[in-house]
Amino acid sequence: MKIICIGRNYIDHAKELNNPVPENPVFFLKPDTALLRRNRPFYYPDFSDEIHYECELVVKINKLGKNIQKKFAHTYYNEIGIGIDFTARDLQGKAKSKGLPWEIAKAFDSSAPLSMGFIKKDEFADMNNITFHLDKNGDTVQEGTSADMIFDIDELISYLSKFFTLKTGDLIFTGTPAGVGPIQIGDKLEAYIGGRLMLRCNIK
Repeated sequence: MKIICIGRNYIDHAKELNNPVPENPVFFLKPDTALLRRNRPFYYPDFSDEIHYECELVVKINKLGKNIQKKFAHTYYNEIGIGIDFTARDLQGKAKSKGLPWEIAKAFDSSAPLSMGFIKKDEFADMNNITFHLDKNGDTVQEGTSADMIFDIDELISYLSKFFTLKTGDLIFTGTPAGVGPIQIGDKLEAYIGGRLMLRCNIK
C-alpha cells in the first residue's frame, strides 16, 4: 500500500510556513514503515531536534483506479480517518534550502500515526464540512474543516490517479490546517473528528 500525503492544502497553513498557495495539489509519499498504529507511542528520533505535528483527515481507497474522473471519485472511498504527519522541520528546512526532496524529513519510521478506526462516509451529513481538531496536553492546537481545503477529496483522488494507480488500502493524508508546532518528550496528542476521539499518541 501507499501513503500519499498532500502538502499546502489549506491556505492558512501555506501562509504560516511562507509557502505559495499551489495551483495544483502538491504531494509526496511515505512508506508503509511510516505507519504508527494502535495508539502506540512515538519515540523521538535522535536525528532531529524539531519534530512538528500536522493533523490531517485520511481517506482510505477501497478499489483499484487509474485516471479517475472527478465525478466518479466518490466511489473510490467510503471511510474517513485521521492521522498525524510528523515532520522533522529542521531537516525539511535544510532540504528545501538546497532544492532537495523532503523524504528525509517526512518518510521516517513511525512518522504517520493513524487512527484506530475509520468512520463510514454515510455517517457525515456533508463530506465538504468535516470538522477535526488536535489536542496537545489537553489544549486544542489545531482545528480544521474539510470545507477549507484548497482541493477537496474528490479532486485529490482524480488528480493523484493521473500519476499513480490507486489500490485498495492506499491512504491519502489530505493536508493540514494552520497551527502546526513542535512536540517534546512527555507530550500527549489526541486527534478528533467532530467530537469523536480517534487517535492518541504519547511522545516518548
